[in-house]
Order: sequence, then structure tokens, then C-alpha cells
Amino acid sequence: MPLQPETYTLHPTPHVPNSPLPVLLYRSALPPNPTASNTRVALENNGWLQGGVFKTVTAHHYHSVTHECYAIFRGSSKLLLGRGPLDDAEGAVEVDVRAGDVIVLPAGVAHCSLSSEGDYEYLGLYPKVRVIQIKIDGMSVIASEQGSPPWDNNFCKAGPDETEEKARACRNVPLPDYDPVFGVGGPLVDIWSQVAASNL
Repeated sequence: MPLQPETYTLHPTPHVPNSPLPVLLYRSALPPNPTASNTRVALENNGWLQGGVFKTVTAHHYHSVTHECYAIFRGSSKLLLGRGPLDDAEGAVEVDVRAGDVIVLPAGVAHCSLSSEGDYEYLGLYPKVRVIQIKIDGMSVIASEQGSPPWDNNFCKAGPDETEEKARACRNVPLPDYDPVFGVGGPLVDIWSQVAASNL
């Protein structure tokens, strides 16, 4: 049975959509002695693609067009989840992550690092876009059937109207087909599908 992740559900604030889908935190989920290279291979095999290698990001932000996965391969960090700089602390969660951990952030969930140690570094990965090829009047057309476009950054300072507009965009981001750690049959798909079905 796959390792069950820790789950954290974060409710909307005036400046952050957050999500009914829980944040998932897998402890010690990466190969032994993780590196950027072996971490990338392990998670890309499960349908999540590397967007970059990052260090400490202290700016509160969220993504409204994609889910995001941090695969930590060096050091440690204290992450703040669920609120922006203009929100009060109520409902926010602080989690400590370290090399070997993987955290998956649903579209709309605010996140930033409060502190880091040990030359903290992680891969940012995003659900693979499923591409289909169709023919229209004898011409091939490539179309994205499902998946996440390149991420956007929202810095949690917009007013309630814009935040609600972003929340609608977040709710339209497709659920991933695969768990980044376990691939087909991993916990993410089951947990998020059940939550999504209960929020219809």
C-alpha cells in the first residue's frame, strides 16, 4: 500500500482562493540521497514535469492555472501555507519540509518559505499536459486535451472580486491523472477525486 500523505485543507481568505483539495505532504518519499537528477527522473516517470530548480522563495504567492509539486532534494524549510501578507494568521498552516519530502499544492493555495537551512533546494514540477493530434480538413492540429499551462504567479494582494475570479480559474484546473510519487493508483488521484466529487 502506498505511503499515505499528510493532508492539510486550507479555506479561502479575502486575498487567497486556497482550495477544497487538500495539500498533500509525502515524508521521505524520494530515492535515497536525492539529487536534482534522480528526483526529476523519479517524478517525471509519474507524469509530472520539471518546471525548474528553485531555492528559498519568501514571497507569498499562488498559482491559478496549475497544481504544483515541490520535491525537496537538499536542506530544509519552514513553509507557510494558506495566507497572504494582507491576511491575518487564522487558518494558515506552517509545515517543515526536508530533503526527501514531496509536497503537492493544489491550484490556488498560497505558499512561501519562512526560513530555510542547509542550502535548501527543490524541483518544481507540474502535471503533464496530455496532447492529442487531430485532423481537420486533412491538416494535423495539435490540441491540449488536459493538463496545466505554464504557471502564473499571484502575490495574494488582490481584492475580493479579483480573488474570486482567480478562485473560479483554480476550480477549472483539471485533476492530475497520476500521483507524482506513486504514479497510477497513488493516493493523490483517489483523495482529490473524492473531494472534488463531494464539492460538485
